[in-house]
Amino acid sequence: MLCSSKLRINHNLSYNPPLSLQGCDPCSQTQRSKLQHRRARINQQINKEMRMRAGAENLFRATTNNKVKETVALELSFVNSNLQLLKEELEELNSSMEVYQTESEAINVPMIPLGLKETKEVDLTVPLKEYICEHYREDSSLFEKEIKEFMELRQAMRTPSRNEAGLELLVEYYNQLYYLDQRFFPPHRTLGVHFHWYDSLTGVPSCQRALAFEKGSVLFNVGALYTQIGARQDRSAAAGIDRAINAFQRAAGAFNFLKENFSNAPSLDMSGPSLCMLVRLMIAQVQECVFERVTLTTQDTHFTSQLQVAQEAARVSDVYSLVLQTMSQPLVKDYVPFSWASMVQVKAEHFRALSHYYAAVALCDHCDEEGEKALLQLHVSNPAGPPLSQVLRDPEERRKLGKAHLRRALIRHEEAMRVHGLCKILRKMDILQEVLSFVHKRSLDKYSEMDREDDFDETAEAPEIHSQTQQKPDIIPPNFSTVQVTDIFRRLGPLSVFCARARWGPVRLVCLQRGEGGLGLTLRGDSPYPVSRLNPLCEAGLREGDYIVAVDGENCKWAKHGEVVHSLKSCSDRGVELSVITLHTHDTQVCFIALHTHETQVVLCVCVRVICLCVCITVSACVFECFGASVMCVVCVCSGGEEVSDALPQRRQRERLPTAHGWG
Repeated sequence: MLCSSKLRINHNLSYNPPLSLQGCDPCSQTQRSKLQHRRARINQQINKEMRMRAGAENLFRATTNNKVKETVALELSFVNSNLQLLKEELEELNSSMEVYQTESEAINVPMIPLGLKETKEVDLTVPLKEYICEHYREDSSLFEKEIKEFMELRQAMRTPSRNEAGLELLVEYYNQLYYLDQRFFPPHRTLGVHFHWYDSLTGVPSCQRALAFEKGSVLFNVGALYTQIGARQDRSAAAGIDRAINAFQRAAGAFNFLKENFSNAPSLDMSGPSLCMLVRLMIAQVQECVFERVTLTTQDTHFTSQLQVAQEAARVSDVYSLVLQTMSQPLVKDYVPFSWASMVQVKAEHFRALSHYYAAVALCDHCDEEGEKALLQLHVSNPAGPPLSQVLRDPEERRKLGKAHLRRALIRHEEAMRVHGLCKILRKMDILQEVLSFVHKRSLDKYSEMDREDDFDETAEAPEIHSQTQQKPDIIPPNFSTVQVTDIFRRLGPLSVFCARARWGPVRLVCLQRGEGGLGLTLRGDSPYPVSRLNPLCEAGLREGDYIVAVDGENCKWAKHGEVVHSLKSCSDRGVELSVITLHTHDTQVCFIALHTHETQVVLCVCVRVICLCVCITVSACVFECFGASVMCVVCVCSGGEEVSDALPQRRQRERLPTAHGWG
């Protein structure tokens, strides 16, 4: 039930909603939007089938009629079959790589991007209004524009554009979730709102009331969007390669940040093993881009330059082999799409073949006797036959070793093509087929060129290439400060006081009259300004530590110090009317500890910034005042003659707080 505060304060803070939000039009007929529509439709069908399966399973367990059980079992088999077909269809959509690839005519090996997590609409209007009324004691109707702005921002972030503007939109919403968490989500309590998100690969829905699930899902989409941006770059030029490297490194940083800061995720795509696999996959794609840049910028055909290219290719193969091992782990094996695992295996074999090819080219086509040191560092182990120093000076020995490397390159090429042919999705990717066929034919032509009719010597086994890289990939964590946002619910007041974790009493009206020494109070700190010192002669009901929220009905929660002082000094002879609140923190609650002695009891009264340990004269009165169900203000008259008081919420009066000797 919505209500308004008893005390009406003029909210003079202006509110200017944004002119537009940079989300994509979900109805636009682009390839990516069509893919999202199909994905959303399948997600809904999967959700429906899962509800039907849950209902059928409950009926199967509940019924004792054998005929009904047979009917339900048959229905369950149909539902499970439909679910499997839907998941396979969704897997094909989610693992679709061609939609996100570059439109350039350059021939490059396709990258692996991620689709965005889909989410349902969430209406926060009623929960936020109720909380504003209950906790902040404000008229919730005054914050309808803010609530609408937040809802529009969430709606826009569901369909971000595939560029920097889309990333800024996601980060803006993520930053606003921080303020929403501080304003409306106290510890050990939720708003009763359920956040629904679908797994990015399987489409299985997950639902939680925790805002952390919403934040984690948005952060996952930040990383996924970076993968799409990286995959669509034109890698035929150095500038495009650099942009792709930056995007994949930032994607790895987003997934790594999610892995380190969010735990117990309800969906498999945000689990620890899956995120670890995604981080390694992004690092591998960065390494692949580094190889492409090395081959693009290496214009000379120098012996050592070709050996460096071979070692770069070996490095790419090593990191993809590590990704393949991660994908083979028990918790990830059944989750990762088959097309992804196939693509990773194809790339591991493809780049291993390239490493042997470039080694063979260096040995056969580029004679350089000064490159002995580079040749000694090329192989993981020394090849059989004469020493490498002799091989470098003997053209025939170089030809034999180069031929051995080409033989291994052809074996790897053929294995890559075999794995490629086993996956239906990869077979549909013409550009991948074109790349694999081209490099295989190039190696085969080179091998035929080096093969001789009178060469009856058995080809030796070439050792593997030692991997080495000129640039190690970096994991760039997300920098949320790059998108500056203003708290949408700023008018509620500064977060240092007006947050979900703080509690305060109702707004009180205090009338002060100007005396010889002024109004008798001193302000300090930042807005909202607390009363730091109070004239002992001031008996208007004001206390030290009270926060001034309005002066003569004008809101001053965000006012500057000079503005508040000016308002106080410019009051008329009739005085000034202050609206104040008393903040209740954990150490301002009342705690009573009675240590029995012969005739006295020791009472600990914990009040606002005051701890008074005294021997109470009127023990029974003090006990009644501390724990009386109808008492809102505790007054303890102690033997020291001091008076200590504090206004407390009734439901917190019986809580026990830390004593001088520890927890009571």
